[in-house]
Amino acid sequence: MSETVDWSAHETSIAALLKDLGEDPTRDGLLKTPERHRKSMQYLTSGYTKDTTEILTKALFDVEYKDMIIVRDVEFYSLCEHHLLPFHGRVHVGYIPNKKVVGLSKIPRLVEAFARRLQVQERMTHQIAQTIQDVLKPEGVGVVVEAAHLCMMMRGVEKQASYTTTSSMQGSFHQPQT
Repeated sequence: MSETVDWSAHETSIAALLKDLGEDPTRDGLLKTPERHRKSMQYLTSGYTKDTTEILTKALFDVEYKDMIIVRDVEFYSLCEHHLLPFHGRVHVGYIPNKKVVGLSKIPRLVEAFARRLQVQERMTHQIAQTIQDVLKPEGVGVVVEAAHLCMMMRGVEKQASYTTTSSMQGSFHQPQT
């Protein structure tokens, strides 16, 4: 997505938005706001340009290890696709390898690639788990995401202390519904 965006049109749109809000986009404090906003959005949506499969395949290793590997407290920031407001939190990933392990730094890189998109927490949680399942083919993988959503904290219900927890379990971690 980010590669195909007409970013010059983006700056024009932000200047128009400032004007619509009753602001003067040419005043000192706002003069470079359209450019700053463009740069922010390019960074905050840079995950669209990342090949999430390649992130993991670059560092796969054959290892005989049968116990769980956990990478926890991976901090992330993302943008809610409904309001374009941030949500942030921590991701915890655990998997039981099946002859392959991934370099530990690749898990946070994978989280970052999915977080740097317009997202909903539920989808992001599933995308992380499914990508690990598809690439590593572990015995099982579990992903838990805990996040605070500014769309709930600063507007709407205005619940500043609320956190949302989502999980996605694959393989041996998944318990079929009965």
